[in-house]
Amino acid sequence: MNLTSLAIAAATLMTSCATIVNGTHQPIGVSTTPCNANVYIDNYYIGESPLIVALTRKDNHFVRIELEGFEPYETVLTRKVSGWVFGNIVIGGVIGLAIDAISGGIYKLTPEQIDTHLQANQYHPQQDESFIYVVLKADPSWEKVGELKKAN
Repeated sequence: MNLTSLAIAAATLMTSCATIVNGTHQPIGVSTTPCNANVYIDNYYIGESPLIVALTRKDNHFVRIELEGFEPYETVLTRKVSGWVFGNIVIGGVIGLAIDAISGGIYKLTPEQIDTHLQANQYHPQQDESFIYVVLKADPSWEKVGELKKAN
């Protein structure tokens, strides 16, 4: 086998390098504190945290995490061009680059891991509601309706 044949064979085998190396799906880890939060990706229920899900590299993905008593968390997984595309340009040429672009192998999703601490809901009272607060040090602007006495 001469050198020209070897070069042609290598170029043919290396086309769509990013698709071969990366694949068309990427595993994304989702973990929350507290755990067992409901995870939705692109408005579809995926499961409870912690979990790992394989997502297509071709598209951006909208992530929403919900847990009763906590504020929902939202983020977007964005696709960015993978470094493997440059190997394709050098070795695979236009054909490999086109295959990677169509398959989505040319991209990587960021962030690769979602790790969030969910914030507890803050109650926002309506204007016509009344509340009783028990505190150690009262705000001077509050109206007091009673005061606890220290026990002996």
